[in-house]
Amino acid sequence: MPTPNRARQAELASLVSAFLAERLSDKLEKLSDNDPKRAELRQQYQPGTWLPDAARRVLQLQAVTHSLKPMHPDARGTNLLVRPSSLPSIPFAGSHCLPDNCELDVVGNAGSLDVYKFLKLECDGKTLLQLAQERDADFSAVLSDDQNAAESLISAFASLGEPRGRTASHTTAKQIYWLIGDDPFSDASFHLLAPLYPTSLVHHLYLQLEQDRFGEAAKVARAARRERRFVEQPIHDYPDLAIRKLGGTKPQVIGQLNTEHRGNSPLLASLPPTWHSEPVRPLLRVATLFKVFGYRDQVRRLVPLLRGYLETDPARVVETRQHRAKLVNALVEEFIHFTAELRDLAEGWSQDADCRLSDAERCWLDPLGVPQEERLFTDDVSGRIAAGFANWLNEQLRVKLDFADPEFKEWRDTVLEEIRAYDLEVSYE
Repeated sequence: MPTPNRARQAELASLVSAFLAERLSDKLEKLSDNDPKRAELRQQYQPGTWLPDAARRVLQLQAVTHSLKPMHPDARGTNLLVRPSSLPSIPFAGSHCLPDNCELDVVGNAGSLDVYKFLKLECDGKTLLQLAQERDADFSAVLSDDQNAAESLISAFASLGEPRGRTASHTTAKQIYWLIGDDPFSDASFHLLAPLYPTSLVHHLYLQLEQDRFGEAAKVARAARRERRFVEQPIHDYPDLAIRKLGGTKPQVIGQLNTEHRGNSPLLASLPPTWHSEPVRPLLRVATLFKVFGYRDQVRRLVPLLRGYLETDPARVVETRQHRAKLVNALVEEFIHFTAELRDLAEGWSQDADCRLSDAERCWLDPLGVPQEERLFTDDVSGRIAAGFANWLNEQLRVKLDFADPEFKEWRDTVLEEIRAYDLEVSYE
């Protein structure tokens, strides 16, 4: 038998007393000073009275990760507590992605939810529910001086995660007949599925969305975007987000977690993306392709990010070089994609009278449309285009930065490598 830890028992006793004192204070505030119910409430919230009553009422509750109530508020059937680590790992988001100490939901009599709040109290990183399930000797000693009574109390509290009643569905619950055999006319070829709501997973998603949308870090990042300043914090957007209300004006009838997020259950859009693509037009009446390239959405996003990052004068370490290279490579990738779109146009467009591009840009963007006698050597074209990109990028970054030959050479060499790789790839097609 483990040696009693008096200091730990005192800490646990203080935790229990503080909880009951707070609950009592909330009740007394609603009564007048001479109300006779005050004495009754004081007796009710004594540990010797409240703990046995809580042990009785805990049988009206069940801790779950998958709940039936959200499927229909009148459903009476089986709920499940399934540890995420016990679920099969599949390449999709699901409850198996959660940690085993994920937030549990509680279903049952909403009037007994104060018992769950009690069992959620923590001591040394563990909840009282966990201590009860581990049959913790110090917690047991705090519950009652009588060993038999303490064991009865701790067993009752530990049962919160155990199934209640027999496994059953309900007439208001959803059911799906899933074909598992080869004969759709045979009942034996079907398995009856009873879907449950992954309440712990939904709560985890809800907390993540709240942080991404309204958290302090998200506010700082959005303010930086408006002011065109660089910050490390990414911005997460959830387009077409829908909210499903569960429980109406009484979210507590669905479960404890539903109460905590006011009945709001987020639904991410599961729609195929709608592609809005502007038609690719020949570059006419512009002196250089970089005039148009600079207005692309991705370019207008990436250039301020790169400039803002460099303006912070980051330390000259490997991480800085890697982050800068990541942004530059993204710009280069966008440049290759942009020129590939133009090379898919009908050959000969660069011979239009309104085309004012340089010879190198004509040969690069319209390689088969330029007359044979006007074509430049491939290496000459690649070198000029790479130099043009390097000059353009230096100009974009020179607003507050002093960039010259070293940076020009780095940008040029980076894009030249991609240009040659693209030319090689095209030649094989």
